Amino acid sequence: MKLMSTYKVKIGSAHGAFYRTVDIYRAATEFFINAVMSEWDYISSVTSSLDRVRIVEKLTHRTASNPVPKYEFDKKFPKFPSYMRRASIMEALGKVSSYKSNYANWQNTSKAREPGLPAAGKIYPAMYRENCFVRTGSLTAELKVFINNTWDWLNVTLRKSDVDYIQRHCRNRRECVPTLRRRGKNWYLDFAFEEEVKLKNDAQIVLGVDLGINNDCVCSAMKSDGTVIGRKFLDLSREKDCLNHAVNRIKKAQQHGARKTPRLWARAKGINTHIANLTAEFIVETAILFNGDVVVFEHLGLDGKKRGKKKQKLHLWKSRAVQSIVACKMHRLGKRISRICAWGTSKLAYDGSGEVARDEENYSKCVFPSGKKYHCDLSASYNIGARYFIREILKSLPVTSRLSMEAKVPSCIKRTTCTLSTLISLNAELAS
Repeated sequence: MKLMSTYKVKIGSAHGAFYRTVDIYRAATEFFINAVMSEWDYISSVTSSLDRVRIVEKLTHRTASNPVPKYEFDKKFPKFPSYMRRASIMEALGKVSSYKSNYANWQNTSKAREPGLPAAGKIYPAMYRENCFVRTGSLTAELKVFINNTWDWLNVTLRKSDVDYIQRHCRNRRECVPTLRRRGKNWYLDFAFEEEVKLKNDAQIVLGVDLGINNDCVCSAMKSDGTVIGRKFLDLSREKDCLNHAVNRIKKAQQHGARKTPRLWARAKGINTHIANLTAEFIVETAILFNGDVVVFEHLGLDGKKRGKKKQKLHLWKSRAVQSIVACKMHRLGKRISRICAWGTSKLAYDGSGEVARDEENYSKCVFPSGKKYHCDLSASYNIGARYFIREILKSLPVTSRLSMEAKVPSCIKRTTCTLSTLISLNAELAS
């Protein structure tokens, strides 16, 4: 499996030429988008992306063998770097292709909104080596930018701390083409790195993770026979208190008539991102501690309008961001993540006794139908890990064996009724 990671390096001093370079690159992409839209019937008949780039170049770029192109790109953008031109063409082809596929899907579904025409948007140029980017030293480089009304080389300095960080962490990865990008008032070179990782296929121990709103996460390490070998709880009460204070400041400012509060929202979003990073780091450390092969999450559908008294918490709940960060970290370790059906994981007791009754004062606690008091999120994490093993066991069985197992253990037929008790019963039937 190929893993891509990006690290930014701050350029020593911002230059007005960077703004002009990005503006010209976006204008060139708009030019190619219009050309590709006009010639899409001909371009779409070619499947190879490299051949499509060649067709667009023949239609727009003047050469000795092509003196009169259909669209005069060189008159409007003289001396445009060749590699940057091809990157702009690829960007335009991708945007037009996405628009055409979205438009075809919209025609089949009348409920969706019609997709807008493709535009360049806030894109940034890729600085290809030798043509647009040359290293002149460990902390210096040259960029080809639009300066003094022409395309020329500009010397830039790279921040030492960023370069040292990349050398320490990305020494064994392949460095790809950097991208010139602006963040705030500063300019950066975003270096992409590629590495090859081999993932494990068999899973002996999984880590069932229940991401909650009250508790940040509950992790349970489980073997394939249903044995729970470890449990970990994470409750970032200090960070959540800071987030609540930040949200209350926004509410108070809105009550006094402030419609836009960018600084207050930036603080709240920063705290929320910090919570997501700490949660993801805790999950990965727990997986390493118990030697877990797979981290199992719930497949959470958070689309649509949020309702109820906890809608503000749901809006700020970064469950997808946590899963994305954990996936990157686990893949780098050669391990996997998986998602299971979320219906009924918290609603059903792990011992198979039925639906639980939540405590009104403390929503994290519940009472099983048997009268047993338990932690609701912990029970859900048991069910999450068990559902992964049940799915893998049933997938590995032949059709006849699977049907007989479903007849003997009826609760494993539906994904919404599987619990830890179901996994134990299924293993007992397999053993017999």
